[in-house]
Amino acid sequence: MIDSADKPVKDLWRLFHIMAEFTEGFEELASVGPAVSIFGSARTAPEHRYYKLATETAAEVSKAGFAVITGGGGGIMEAANKGAAEVQGTSIGLNIELPMEQIPNDFQNISLNFRYFFVRKVMFLKYAHGFIVFPGGYGTMDEFFESLVLIQTLKQAHFPIILMGSDFWGGLVKWIKQAMLENDEYISPDDLDVFTICDDAKAAIKIITEFRAQQGQTGLAMPPGMKKE
Repeated sequence: MIDSADKPVKDLWRLFHIMAEFTEGFEELASVGPAVSIFGSARTAPEHRYYKLATETAAEVSKAGFAVITGGGGGIMEAANKGAAEVQGTSIGLNIELPMEQIPNDFQNISLNFRYFFVRKVMFLKYAHGFIVFPGGYGTMDEFFESLVLIQTLKQAHFPIILMGSDFWGGLVKWIKQAMLENDEYISPDDLDVFTICDDAKAAIKIITEFRAQQGQTGLAMPPGMKKE
């Protein structure tokens, strides 16, 4: 049984560990330049068309001058790191410690390890000039919807969110339009403009590069009403 008197001490050490993870992440990623975070299922097999599309997409991202950031695991994450590495791009993996241990893929040339999901999420967002989201499960949905919330509430600078795979995402987007927008107006029509469904690697990176060019700067675009801190 843990002595209750020890709990504040344990919490304090946990706080130091969290601060250390933030510090390491900021130091490693601050100098990589513009980046695109790519998400998707760790269960996607190498022979699957989405694995191949993720590899191709990441290669196009790298050729356009962006670093590629993934969660560092298998499936879509491995495919994206592979695509970036194969064209000598910056291939970053933000690995997470899990009860069922995640095995880092072999295609990362910058590899960071995190214990805390929320610290890792900050790293995905802070240095991203775009999100490309492939089909996946709960974790992928969490990353997609959290990015929508942060942009909608003006807590995150606006950038393109691209959903790769119309056959996978089409049903969800239809539900969002019907259940959230049309029936009860839980969201505004403008909230649907935050993301785009795409099936082509070159088309996806074109969205990101054109968006960046429209801003006329290398930094992230700030939506109306949001001030830089």
